[in-house]
Amino acid sequence: MTDTPNPAGKDSIYATQLDAIADFAFDERVVRVFPDMIQRSVPGYATIIAMTGVLAGRYAQPGSRCYDLGCSLGASTLSMRGHLQGRDCRIIAIDNSPAMLERCRAIIDADAGTTPVELMLADIDDAIIEDASVVVLNFTLQFIAQPRREALLARIGAGMRQGAVLVLSEKIRFDDPHLQELNTDLHHAFKRGNGYSELEISQKRSALENVLHPETIDAHQARLRRAGFSSVDVWFQCFNFASLVAIK
Repeated sequence: MTDTPNPAGKDSIYATQLDAIADFAFDERVVRVFPDMIQRSVPGYATIIAMTGVLAGRYAQPGSRCYDLGCSLGASTLSMRGHLQGRDCRIIAIDNSPAMLERCRAIIDADAGTTPVELMLADIDDAIIEDASVVVLNFTLQFIAQPRREALLARIGAGMRQGAVLVLSEKIRFDDPHLQELNTDLHHAFKRGNGYSELEISQKRSALENVLHPETIDAHQARLRRAGFSSVDVWFQCFNFASLVAIK
């Protein structure tokens, strides 16, 4: 299949029947349509991004670092930046997709904010977290293999100051089969309401099946407490998407 240009930035990656569905990857095709894709796919996304900045403004400590892990095109970074003016903080934005980071750099360079932003091409498993007062994992942990999540969260917690905040946003699953089915159906209805066809929903789901592994809220909360966070709670949830706040 030929990948035709999409200057309008509308997500049509899965709009035609594919002979074979490759695992989802944050490549140049996805980068070109990512803002449209995530707004139409994740209920509450705009609210989560906006409140990430508000939380950063509340918890960022002078002279500390604020991390955006899995920064993609920098939406969370820009939201934080808008609330950190004059706070003597530095934002470290990390992503392992060269295509994402290249576009992110252009977006950050065009922003009028003055809080320093350092962009790093790296796997977050390899990134050094130190002297952090804010760490953001917005829809990133779900793409990390489950056996690696415990050590990653423990290492992040170890690199954070006392009183620091972690924002963790994820697609979630439910132990209750009825709730799992209900929230999956509601999510698909949300996507249909945003113009996705049944074919797009089905093919995107197949592409994500081997790379996105959601967990229950209880599993996330228990892991965060084991990582040294004393206060953990869900501050936002819509269908099978949720955002947690964890205070060290």
